[in-house]
Amino acid sequence: MDQQNLTGLKEFILMGITDHPELQATFFGVFLIIYAVSVVGNMGMIILTKMDSRLQTPMYFFLRHLAFTDLGYSTAVGPKMLANIVTKQKTIPYNWCAAQLAFFILFIISELFILAAMAYDRYVAICNPLLYTVIMSPRVCWTLVAVPYLYSAFLSVIITIKIFISSFCGHNIINHFYCESLPLLTLPCSSTHEIELIILIFSVFNLVSSLLVVLVSYILILLAILKMHSAEGRHKAFSTCGSHLTVVVILYATLFFMYMQPKSSHSFDSDKMASVFYTLVIPMLNPLIYSLRNKEVKGALHRIWKNLSKRPR
Repeated sequence: MDQQNLTGLKEFILMGITDHPELQATFFGVFLIIYAVSVVGNMGMIILTKMDSRLQTPMYFFLRHLAFTDLGYSTAVGPKMLANIVTKQKTIPYNWCAAQLAFFILFIISELFILAAMAYDRYVAICNPLLYTVIMSPRVCWTLVAVPYLYSAFLSVIITIKIFISSFCGHNIINHFYCESLPLLTLPCSSTHEIELIILIFSVFNLVSSLLVVLVSYILILLAILKMHSAEGRHKAFSTCGSHLTVVVILYATLFFMYMQPKSSHSFDSDKMASVFYTLVIPMLNPLIYSLRNKEVKGALHRIWKNLSKRPR
């Protein structure tokens, strides 16, 4: 059997978010604004945390990589989704579909473990402030982001290859607005048991292990805060964690809804709504949350605006 018979495909058809043509223009306008705000916000956060001398700390190092992963997986999905809304032919080439899935998996898994690293960073900052700069050295910080990137890349390649070497037998209609693993697994006419098991095991491991690091870190932080005698100290400790905790709750709640619901109640329509939220809305919200709730980020933005306004026109 040759390669053409094994795949039988050169492209996939993406069903999109809705079957109602009258909603397409509204969806395009809303999602274009969301994606544009996401790109500007995350690019701005990357540039700001790189250029401002007062933001050269481990916390903002991790925040820069959080913005990078947000930008990565929203860009893997957003532009093609927007293009498909305004075109009648809602297709994606076979190789592009594989690349979209691979990059999405790479960035979304990396984000989980970067959020876990950020929780550990907050634990060290609050519970071991005197040793903070020693423990969170540049080498440790780079290790805490490099390992998730390498692990995510490995997992991304394995899952993508396993799915795309399957025999699709001409089935090419994906009931989604991007090449997501679960809708793709409904297409092959060959057995998908092995890859489904791989995805299940690693999904559980990624969600539970990263969440466990976050929970343990925040339990220890809470215990340390309760021991503080100063109300000002407790408020300062809580304020440094507020933005991160908000981001964690929003992302994990969405992912648990997506991947941990019983198969009997599983619906691709509800998946689409959840997917819109974590592929487009969350990457937009994260820089806004850190900008509005973080005094140092607001201070850096104010300094940049002040410097720009002083320049001669």
